[in-house]
Amino acid sequence: MTQGAGSSTHPDVLTRRDLIVASLAVAAAAVTARLVVRSQRTDPPSPIAVADGAACASAVTRAELETSLTLGTEFLVAHQRDAGNFDYLYDWKARTYSADDNEVRQAGALWGLALIAQHEGPPRAPASLRPALEKGLRFFDERAGTTSAGGRFPTYDVEGTASDSGGVGMAALVTLAAIDFVRGLPRDDERAIELWTSRANAYVAYLVESRDDDGLWRGKYRYDGGAAFGGRSPYSDGEALLALVKAMKYLGRDDLAPIVKKAAAAGHRVHVEQALAKDPDSDATKGFYQWSSMAFYELATSSWGGDAPYGEWLLSLADWVLDVHRVLDRQRNTGYAFEGIVSAYAWAERIGDARRVAAYSCAIHRGLMRLLAWQVGHPRASALGPSDDPKAIGGVQNHAIEPDLRIDVTQHQMHATALTLRHVVR
Repeated sequence: MTQGAGSSTHPDVLTRRDLIVASLAVAAAAVTARLVVRSQRTDPPSPIAVADGAACASAVTRAELETSLTLGTEFLVAHQRDAGNFDYLYDWKARTYSADDNEVRQAGALWGLALIAQHEGPPRAPASLRPALEKGLRFFDERAGTTSAGGRFPTYDVEGTASDSGGVGMAALVTLAAIDFVRGLPRDDERAIELWTSRANAYVAYLVESRDDDGLWRGKYRYDGGAAFGGRSPYSDGEALLALVKAMKYLGRDDLAPIVKKAAAAGHRVHVEQALAKDPDSDATKGFYQWSSMAFYELATSSWGGDAPYGEWLLSLADWVLDVHRVLDRQRNTGYAFEGIVSAYAWAERIGDARRVAAYSCAIHRGLMRLLAWQVGHPRASALGPSDDPKAIGGVQNHAIEPDLRIDVTQHQMHATALTLRHVVR
């Protein structure tokens, strides 16, 4: 939920390229470079190119997605430790845990549970989900620091770690977890709503005060006082932007509108326009991609969208991740990418862009069909072999032949699955 694990293509290349170039304002040199790369390719175009109106050969069912979400939820809950954080990586073949850890992905796993809890469609959240969420939120809240201005920032200080700093992505994802936890609470649970809304706003205050002059963020911060330092990260810039957008939209924080608009414009300029001008398949754009796509969707569907091109940016990024980044052809888990593609699908459907609706729908079905085969215990994953290990069931591999089950890989795919149930396979 966090830095993407893996990493596409489709219709009429020239038409699609022109759309991308126009809306992302990629410099002429980058366009020329892209044409050269395309002209040298010998691999055939992906079947997604038929999506101009022809039927897509791949389709996942609602029942398959619901099963996947149930299994993934059970996996995340099963790997929550007593303290509230999670087992970072489990090798289900060797039945061993990794000593590695990552504070941003820990926060992302918690956010994933919050998203599942507030997911409207079936399967209904299991009874174990709310206690797990409250335990995870308390884990970060009890370790949080406070700036002199009153902003609250999480820390990740557990046995085996000895860091004096953390990633801004962790601060953003804990903020998102608190916001989406509140969204999923029963409206009559006033005490919990008041408590976690207050905490969410305190975390928001930290994100607001830690911005740089351009309205973006340095990548890290000190646990002693919260001072931000280091270079920008496209991941954390996107994560922090999404957190502020959701606070504005779902916590009634209209005061954040100027801050959000500045961050959205700066992020798109730096991590999309400038990044693609240097490299048409930029790693920076890939890092910013799904986070900004979700943020642009929230903005485009809000009263703050106005005349800003959030919807255009969203569609152009989906075209880019399919046409240029070729996400459907990547060998590692690309569940993260479908968080952005489904958001683009929902916007394309809203504005009546039938051609993109068909193309994105086919990409979503094709991508998730493949990824379901990497989820231990799913009916489509028979090639992985059986497992009688309850710690393995529901976890998602990062590669077809690698048995590592990482919390962020599962979390991203579960969010993409929930979004697909909400917007595509209704």
